[in-house]
Amino acid sequence: MPLFRAVGERGGAKARPGQRRLKNTEWMGSCGKTDEDGSVLSLTRLCLLSLADNMKEVWVKDYADKYLDHYSFRHIMGPFNLLPGELVEELTWLLCTRKQLSRAALHLLLVPQLRGLSLERCPSLVTSALCPHIAARCQGLWSLDLSGAQQLPSKILSETLCCLPALRSLSLAGTPCDRCVIRTIAHCCRLLRHLDVSRCHLLSPAALLPLGGGASFLSSGCPSKPSSCCTSSSQSSPSCSAPLSPTHLSSLLALDIGFGEQEGDPVAAAAYLLLSLPCLERVAMEGLAQACCLIQHREFGQTAEFADREGVPRLGEVLREWRHRQGMDSWRKKREGAAAADEEDEGEEEEEKEEERILWEECGSESEEDVSRGEEPSGSQNQAEEKRRGRVSSQSGDERLILRLKDVKDLSCDSLDSISRLCPNIYSISVNVEDYEDARGRSQGSLLATGLQTWSGQLRHLSVHYPGPLVDLLPALQVAGSSLVSLNLEGVKTSPHTPLLEVIKVCPRLRDLLISAEPPTTPQEEEDEEGQRDVRDLPRLPNLLSLTLKFSYEHSQMKPVMSWMSLKRVLKCLLTGSPLLEKLSLVSLPCPLNCVLQDVLRVVDSDLYLFADSTDLPPMPLGRVQHIELLRTDVKMMTVRSIMQRSKRLKYVDVSYCWQISQLEWLGCETFSNVQVVWL
Repeated sequence: MPLFRAVGERGGAKARPGQRRLKNTEWMGSCGKTDEDGSVLSLTRLCLLSLADNMKEVWVKDYADKYLDHYSFRHIMGPFNLLPGELVEELTWLLCTRKQLSRAALHLLLVPQLRGLSLERCPSLVTSALCPHIAARCQGLWSLDLSGAQQLPSKILSETLCCLPALRSLSLAGTPCDRCVIRTIAHCCRLLRHLDVSRCHLLSPAALLPLGGGASFLSSGCPSKPSSCCTSSSQSSPSCSAPLSPTHLSSLLALDIGFGEQEGDPVAAAAYLLLSLPCLERVAMEGLAQACCLIQHREFGQTAEFADREGVPRLGEVLREWRHRQGMDSWRKKREGAAAADEEDEGEEEEEKEEERILWEECGSESEEDVSRGEEPSGSQNQAEEKRRGRVSSQSGDERLILRLKDVKDLSCDSLDSISRLCPNIYSISVNVEDYEDARGRSQGSLLATGLQTWSGQLRHLSVHYPGPLVDLLPALQVAGSSLVSLNLEGVKTSPHTPLLEVIKVCPRLRDLLISAEPPTTPQEEEDEEGQRDVRDLPRLPNLLSLTLKFSYEHSQMKPVMSWMSLKRVLKCLLTGSPLLEKLSLVSLPCPLNCVLQDVLRVVDSDLYLFADSTDLPPMPLGRVQHIELLRTDVKMMTVRSIMQRSKRLKYVDVSYCWQISQLEWLGCETFSNVQVVWL
């Protein structure tokens, strides 16, 4: 029976921040007795599955009938208060993925020991009535995701965040977040490291400035006391008009937000935040590329009017503060390093003195006083003096501006030069490439290759949107491909001669490959069968986990035009050479797919035959796949059944609009109860 309970009476298990994430949730969609690899489910997983199955008919029904709309409990004492916060979080995610999470169930799962709450999959549950429950019951939350909660008023959102000072990660994408909410975050969520406010159309670029501190940011439209809720959870209660110190955000995502008062506001706001947020490593903002160019060329006069209007320091002052802060940090690190080196030198000096003392005792050729006047002490003093002089000269001569950014999005080729000078440590980048030549006649593909040269050997994630031929991007991939683990190519055009195998060859470490392309406009004849079968010498991607090849199509056409027959060879190469593949999405392929899958399955059968007497079986192609999408392809149900039989981890198959599959064949797949098959 639900009862009142004060905060902190029962603690629950606690985990360190960032220690646990949901590593694997695919098992949650199945009620079977085995895990993805065929092993028996753990007792914990079986218990959570049982809880999910009985949630509606037992606990939720009782609470909804007797208490939900009759009482308002600050806390509910029930069976879920006895569970560790990690299990409550997993149970909540399980109910979300099954679309079984109701208002009553969520009330029962809002327990004090909860550290992570994600309602992204059920935003309709996030209402003005729910937020006070979150604020009262879950004040120890580290992670909160309310993405898509469009019916949540800004005032309620601000009041809720005031009561969650422990937040490290907050996602408000697609919500009515505005300037008042940002000011509340800056005042009350001082431990926040990740913030996502993308698609918040009530939020102007200038509204993000409180995150960088430096001014009072008064606004008549905000509550008069935004920090009043924070007094119970923070050491001090900052005044509404008190100057703010910069937040410690390391990740800020703010794409597709509202417009500024003037055209240059996004660039000015981005430049201000880049220089005022000292820990920023991941950023996605409109105007980011132009802001980096502005900072690189010190064109701060363009933002003077913006700074005066918004009441923030001008960029020149912000840059001086940035240099002072960087100089202090650099001096502190060097001082710590010098102190450690001095301690090491003193230890070595003592050891040498001891060795000399022993030698004197053995030989009797020197006095102890002579030994103590050796050259090492004075040499050590000289070294320490040189280190001190080096610190001073380094502090005074370090004028190069280096930002800590490692992950940036929404850039252009023209800005890569400035980005590379300001941010040499980038490992993830997203670039929009236009299909035209610059004033010097250089193609955008060539500019991209030149721009990526700085990060050659260190770039791990690359996303490129390019409406031109895929072959134009090959030079850039040759520069950065050796270290890439994720590659996303969108909008590219293909032809029967597109060097897709070359792309695979220059990116041997890929774990994720996504290509969204336009199919060839000219048809290609069928290639020689012998050439199709021989894939032993072709490049492979042994680490690939996710493969997506998606081609555009006209909705009036039931079947895609088979215009790229050589693509079959590439597909067979990818499927047979990627034994760790878990997710496969092949949509509207401009070539036959069924024969390729049959060839891959025959390879599996031949491998099983060759290793029939061996206990060391090689990884089978498609043996680990869990999620398959084969929309608008010529795949047949017989082939799909064969994949189901071989892939013990398979949970989901989408064969929508596959013209070779009939409704009767689809209904026959009900015997595979552990695999969800979608067909339209």
